[in-house]
Amino acid sequence: MILDKIEQLLKEVNSLKASNAEEIETLRLKYLSKKGEINALMSDFRNVAAEEKKAIGMKINELKQTAIEKINALRENIGTSDDSVADIDLTRSAYPIPLGTRHPLTIVENEIIDIFSRMGFVLADGPEVEDDMHVFTRMNFAADHPARDMQDTFFVETNPNDATKNIILRSHTSSVQTRVMETQEPPIRVICPGRVYRNEAITARAHCFFHQVEGLYIDKNVSFTDLKQVLLSFAREMFGVDTKIRLRPSYFPFTEPSAEMDISCHICGGGGCGFCKHTGWVEILGCGMVDPNVLEQCGIDSSIYSGYAFGLGVERITNLKYQVSDLRLFSENDTRFLREFESAY
Repeated sequence: MILDKIEQLLKEVNSLKASNAEEIETLRLKYLSKKGEINALMSDFRNVAAEEKKAIGMKINELKQTAIEKINALRENIGTSDDSVADIDLTRSAYPIPLGTRHPLTIVENEIIDIFSRMGFVLADGPEVEDDMHVFTRMNFAADHPARDMQDTFFVETNPNDATKNIILRSHTSSVQTRVMETQEPPIRVICPGRVYRNEAITARAHCFFHQVEGLYIDKNVSFTDLKQVLLSFAREMFGVDTKIRLRPSYFPFTEPSAEMDISCHICGGGGCGFCKHTGWVEILGCGMVDPNVLEQCGIDSSIYSGYAFGLGVERITNLKYQVSDLRLFSENDTRFLREFESAY
C-alpha cells in the first residue's frame, strides 16, 4: 500500500507544472509542508514491518528530494527568485542622495572658533542649566540687578533662603568662564561657545534663546592694548582685511573698563548705507578688562593677574555676514532658507 502511494506521488511530482509564483507556492504547500502529502506518509511508515523500513525510507527520501528539485526548477524557469531584481543593473551608478548642509549658525560659529583657536584660545564648555552663583554672583552682578529678575531670566528653581542657589537657564556663557577660573591656574586663554536664554519677546531682532561665543584671557601684565589687537585681528579675519574697528565706552558688571566694539560696515565700506543706518559702523560685540572683583570671587589674585573678556552673539555675526534680516529664520527649520547655505562651508 505505502509503496503504491509513493509511486503515485512520484509520478505527480515529475509532472508538476506552474506558470507563476503563486502556483508554485501552492504545490510546495501540497507536497512539502508539515501537513503535505509527503509528510503524511510518515504516519503509514510507522506500520511498516521492520525488515522493510530501510527500503521504504529510502523511497520516501527519494520522493522528497525529487519534489524539492522539481519545485526549485519551476522557480528558475519562471524567474520567481529574480523577479524583484531582474531589471536592476548592478553596474550603474547609484541614485544620487541629496545631501544636507550645516546650519548657518554652525557655519559661522565654527569659523569664529577657528579664528580664535589660531590665536591660542582653547574651547571650554559648561551646563546650560546653571546656578545663580556662576551666572551672576561671581560675575559681579549686584543683588538688585535687573538680569536677576524673572522678567529677564528663566528660573527653573528658586531658593528663598539663598539666592545664589537659584537654578536658572544661563543668560550668558560667562558662567563657563567662572567655572574655568575656579578650576584652572593662570595663564587662562579660553573661548566659550554655547546656547543661552533670556526672557524676551520673540521678534525679528530678538529671541528667547540665542548663541554666544565668549572669550577670556588671564595672565600677568595683560592690557587693553592686547584686547584691541585680538579683536582687530578677529574682525579682519571674519569680515575682510580692510575692516576697521571702533571701541566705545560702555558698562558691564564683570569688566572695567568696558567697551562696545563696532566694525566698519562691510556692505558700504564705511561710507554709510541703510544697513548701518548711514553711520558707517555696525556694533558686533562687548568687551573689557576683567573686573578685579570677578578675579577675586573666582580665587585668582588680582594683584598679580589681569585679563580681558569679550562676548559676541553668533546670530548677530551671521546676520552681518549673510545679511539675514529676521532672527526667527534661524530656528524655523525652513529647508528653503537652509538650502541657501549649501555652498557656504
